[in-house]
Amino acid sequence: MAELNIVREHALGMVKARKIAFQWAEQVEQEFSMQCSYAQGKHADEVDFVRSGVKGSLTVTKTHFELRAQLGFLLGAFKGTIEAEIVKNLDALLAPPAAPGPGSAPAHKKRPAPKA
Repeated sequence: MAELNIVREHALGMVKARKIAFQWAEQVEQEFSMQCSYAQGKHADEVDFVRSGVKGSLTVTKTHFELRAQLGFLLGAFKGTIEAEIVKNLDALLAPPAAPGPGSAPAHKKRPAPKA
């Protein structure tokens, strides 16, 4: 049985990390037909996930994410591809929002004050 262990450090704090973990769980439920359960804890949250050939958990703290998964025999042959996809998705969720580029419109335009 192949195993995955992926750790990502962050400085988001627990509230933002929890939000990202919820997004991740929703994403893997939709894209990979995973069954996820979410348990909030005082110092860490745990997202357990399972589907045919995969079983694992994502531990969320105020400083890091740690994903551990066991891949069944058939999926074990694709461990590298699966790991790369998980890393890509998790890194995308953890990436800071992109700053507006040059020439892009400002987020909020001020409207002129009505004339009296």
